[in-house]
Amino acid sequence: MSNRLIIYNRNIGISAHIDAGKTTTTERILYYTGVKNKLGEVHDGNTDMDWMPQEQERGITITSACTTVFWRNSIYNNKKNNFKKYKINIIDTPGHVDFTVEVERSMRIIDSTCMIYCSVGGVQSQSETVWKQSIKYNIPKLIFVNKMDRVGADFYKVYNQIKNILKGNPIPLFLPYFNNTVFLGLIDLLNFKLILWDNINSNKGKDFNIIDITDCYFNISNEWRNKIFDNLILDNDILINKFINKKQIFLYEIINLIRTKTINCKIQPMLCGSSFKNKGVQCLLDCITLFLPSPMDLIIQEGFNINNNIIYRKPLINDYFSAYIFKIMSDNFFGQLIFFRVYSGKISIGEYIFNFSKKKKERINKILQIHANNKNDLKEIFSGDIGALIGIKDIFTGDTISNIQYPIVYNKINFPEPVISQALKLNKKTDQDRLNIALQKFSIEDPSFKYYYDNNINQIIISGMGELHLEIIIDRIKREYNVDLETSKPKVSYRETITKIYKNSDGKYIKQSGGRGQYGHVVLNIEPNIRGGGNLIINKIKSGVIPKEYIPSIEESLNDSFKSGIIYNHPVTDVIVYIINGSYHEVDSSENAFKIATLIAFKKAMKNSNPILLEPIMLVNIETPSEFLGFIISDINTKRGVLIDIIDDINDYKIIKSNIPLFEMFGYSTSLRSLTKGRANYNMLFNNYLELPKNLIDKI
Repeated sequence: MSNRLIIYNRNIGISAHIDAGKTTTTERILYYTGVKNKLGEVHDGNTDMDWMPQEQERGITITSACTTVFWRNSIYNNKKNNFKKYKINIIDTPGHVDFTVEVERSMRIIDSTCMIYCSVGGVQSQSETVWKQSIKYNIPKLIFVNKMDRVGADFYKVYNQIKNILKGNPIPLFLPYFNNTVFLGLIDLLNFKLILWDNINSNKGKDFNIIDITDCYFNISNEWRNKIFDNLILDNDILINKFINKKQIFLYEIINLIRTKTINCKIQPMLCGSSFKNKGVQCLLDCITLFLPSPMDLIIQEGFNINNNIIYRKPLINDYFSAYIFKIMSDNFFGQLIFFRVYSGKISIGEYIFNFSKKKKERINKILQIHANNKNDLKEIFSGDIGALIGIKDIFTGDTISNIQYPIVYNKINFPEPVISQALKLNKKTDQDRLNIALQKFSIEDPSFKYYYDNNINQIIISGMGELHLEIIIDRIKREYNVDLETSKPKVSYRETITKIYKNSDGKYIKQSGGRGQYGHVVLNIEPNIRGGGNLIINKIKSGVIPKEYIPSIEESLNDSFKSGIIYNHPVTDVIVYIINGSYHEVDSSENAFKIATLIAFKKAMKNSNPILLEPIMLVNIETPSEFLGFIISDINTKRGVLIDIIDDINDYKIIKSNIPLFEMFGYSTSLRSLTKGRANYNMLFNNYLELPKNLIDKI
C-alpha cells in the first residue's frame, strides 16, 4: 500500500442531537455500500451500530460504534473508468449529553464529521455542544438535514439557525424538492439537475433518476447556485477573473475550491434528505468522499519524545509507526478490545510496539477491523486507519503506542469530572467479586465513570455524567454480571476548597516503641488556586532539610489527601500547596512517617483556610414554545438559576440558556413536561463549580 492510497481514506464521525437520525443514516450507508443486504431500523431494535441490548430497547445510541465501508461516487462521476474507490471509517456517536465523553474521544481521532440535524427540530441543545467540540479539535464539518419527509420540515430554517446560533458558514449544495407537500428528491445545484427517488421505495432507494430541474424550482435553484459562487470565489482571483470575463468555470474547479475551504473550516457543505425514507444518502456519501479530508490533508502530528522534546510524525506509511488509544471495551470472546487510530507508519502482526505511558514494549498478536459488534482479522494496519488490538496489558484510553526505536507520545484527552453520584448496596455478599470486576471494567472503558468504597456507610459510591449514564451502568451490572443490588437516589458530587492563605502549617509524626522509632516533620503553605485551576503541589525545599528520597512520599500523601476534605469528606479542588520546610532523623525517618506528617499538616492547613463547599453548576438549554416562556423563567428562579440568554427561534419557539445548580435539576424532565404540556425539551452539561450557599449546607 502506497502513501498515495491514503488519499482515498476518510475517517469521519456522525454526530447530532438525540433522535436526529444518526444511527438510521449509518444503517443506510451500510446498506448502499454493500456491507449489509438488509436495512436495520432503530424502532425495530435490529440496527448494526446500536448492538447493545440497552441501545436496542431504548432506541438511543449509548456507546460509539465503528465500521468501515467502501464507496464509489454515484452523482458526480458518470464515467466508470474514472470511479475511485474510497475507504470510509465511520464512528457513530451518541446524541445524549450523558454520553458526551463518547463524542469527545471520537472527536480526538476523526479527521472530519458529518453533523446531522432534524429538519423539524433544527439546531437543538446537544447540536450546539457537538459543534463546540468540533471547533475545539478544528474538525471540518459536513451538514446533513435529515427527516425532510416529516410534517413541519424546513431546510431553510436549519440553514438560518446554523448561521445565527452556531455562527457557521453553511453552503447548500443540494435543495429539497417537493411535489405539493411530498418530499421526492434533491436539487443538485452544482450539476444543476434534479435527483428523484421513487416514492414507492420498491428498491429501498438504491436507484434514482437524474432529470432537468422543473420550471417551478428553476428560479430558486438558480438563486441558490449563484450564492454558492458568490461565497466561494470571493477570495479566489483566478475564478473572479473568469466570472467577470464570463469565461466557463469548470465543475472540477468548484469542487476543488469547496474541498479546500471545507478542510480549512471556512465553510460547511450542506445537503438534505430522509434516511428513513431512503432518499439522499448516496449524495451524502459523495459529499463525504469529495469534500472531507483524507489523513494526508491534515497537519503533521505533534508529540513528545522520551526527553520531553517536541517531535513530529507525518501521515505517511513510510514514517515511524505511531497510534493513539481512544477507547477500550470488553468483549465476551476476545477479552479487552483496544481501539486505536494510526497516525503514521504501519504495523504488522508479530511486530513490537512501545507503550509510552508504561515505558514497556508489547508484541502485536492480533489486529482487528471493527464493524459494530463484528470483527475481521487484519495482517497489518496503515497510517490513517482505525482498528483494534487485543492481548496488550496495562493500557488505557489516551495512551500512545509507537515505534520502539523512535517513540512518541501525543497529548491526552481531558475528560470532564463526574457530576452526579449514587450509592450501591449488595443484597448478597456472594456477589461482591462479580461487582468488583464489573466496576473495574466499566471504569477502564469509560473515563467519566468513577467509583469508590465508603466504609463509613458500608456502600459503594458510583459517579457519572447524569442520571441516564448511571442508570445504564447499573442495568449492565445487573444483566451482564448477574449482580443483585439496590440503589439510592442520585447525589451531587460536591467539592471542597479554601478561600484564604494559611502559612507554616506544621505536621509532626514522632513515635518511639523501644526499637527503631518513627520521625517525620513537614511544614506546608496553602493558598487558593483560581476556580477550575485544579490542585498544584510545589516543592520549595532547599539545602536538604528533607532528603530528596522522601519528597515523592510527601507528594503522594498530598494527592491522597486531596481525595477527602474536612467538611463532608468531598474531594478537594483548586488548592496550591507549597512544601516549604521540615526536618528528619537519620535513623528514625521513613517514607510512612513523612506521609503521616504530611497528612497532619494538610488537614491543619485546610481547617485554618476557611474551607467551603462547591457545587456543580450546569449549563441548561431549554427549547420551548413562546407561550410557556414566563412559566419556565419563574421555575428557573425557584431553582437558584441564573438566566444567561433567550434566543428567538423560528416557528415561535424560544431557546432559554441558564446556569442552574445540579442539585435542583433532579427530576426536571418530569416537571418541564408538566409546565409545558410536554412540548418543551432541555439539555444540560457541566459548566463549573461555585460556592454552595451556607444556608443550604444542612439541606444537602
